[in-house]
Amino acid sequence: TQYASEDFPDESLMLSGDLNIIDVEWVVQYRIADPMQFLYSMRDPNGTLRDISESVMRRAVGNRLGSEVLTTARVEISNTVREETQKAMHLYQTGIQVVTVELQDVVPPQAVQPAFNEVNEARQERERMINEATKRANQEIPRAKGNANRVISQAEGYATERVNQAHGETARFNSILAEYRSAPTVTRTRMYLETLAQVLPAVGSVLVVQDGQMSPVPLLNLRDAQPPRREDTP
Repeated sequence: TQYASEDFPDESLMLSGDLNIIDVEWVVQYRIADPMQFLYSMRDPNGTLRDISESVMRRAVGNRLGSEVLTTARVEISNTVREETQKAMHLYQTGIQVVTVELQDVVPPQAVQPAFNEVNEARQERERMINEATKRANQEIPRAKGNANRVISQAEGYATERVNQAHGETARFNSILAEYRSAPTVTRTRMYLETLAQVLPAVGSVLVVQDGQMSPVPLLNLRDAQPPRREDTP
């Protein structure tokens, strides 16, 4: 394994698809698959690998938004650069097999680092608020659906009860109507007596007071009156 002994600041500054400058550092790991090609096919295979990987990396970064390069697209960019670099190495018969391409530090330039941090914090705050809103919606929606189902169930139960009650009243009315048609007088008398039996227990004692009278005169309570006993005569 060989490591570069110096940084390449000019190579690491790249332009993203939305025209943002990003400082991209990456590492290419490779092995020599064909020593003959590696030694005799070209003068500087390592330099060729560096130049091709830089070209492919610039194209991959330029095809994406700066926010994607800094966050979500790192793995995809690494895989794309590895595959395309390997194709070029095979085409030029360098004898090199690219093992991995790993992105290291991917940051905006120092001059815009504070602004980027503010944007990143705002993005994180937005994601947090979205997650909280989603969590609350997942809690409230089932509760609202449960309340709605409960109200609907109660309404359906009340409707069923009212329908059954109406059917019962209709059946009772039809029964009374049939009795009335067969015996009108008897039916009217029975209904009258049944009504009195329901109403009179709720009526208390009635007192009649005349003007100037000191004490009230109770009205004879016929409901509680008992017939006088009959005495046997010798």
